[in-house]
Amino acid sequence: MSGFLLRWLGAFALLALTFNPTQWNYTHWLMTAWADQTPLIVLCGLVLLTVYVIYLRATLRSIGTFGMLLVTALVAALLWVLMDYRILRLDDPGLNTWIGLFALSLVLGTGLSWSRVRRRLTGQTDVDDVDE
Repeated sequence: MSGFLLRWLGAFALLALTFNPTQWNYTHWLMTAWADQTPLIVLCGLVLLTVYVIYLRATLRSIGTFGMLLVTALVAALLWVLMDYRILRLDDPGLNTWIGLFALSLVLGTGLSWSRVRRRLTGQTDVDDVDE
């Protein structure tokens, strides 16, 4: 379980570093400091883009588009239940952003962890195609 937790936290950190409802994120920094720190902003943006490509590629190879949609649907259903039982209210835009980050990070974290989960459930390992 700690492996999934670390992968999920990595995905959450990536998404929250890119955008969140506070001023402490890449998007806010880009909009406020572009004129003064352009080279550093471009470098950090390319680092973020590289990590996104790695995460998304691994997730797509692991669970595919259908799996991503299925995990998203499960999270949406969970949110619906929490709202229906009045445990969660969606009238705060900041909270909604954090919930969206949480949901997207669950999709990425599941995609990054799926090969390990599948191996434990079935005993089969996934092997990437190598064209060498």
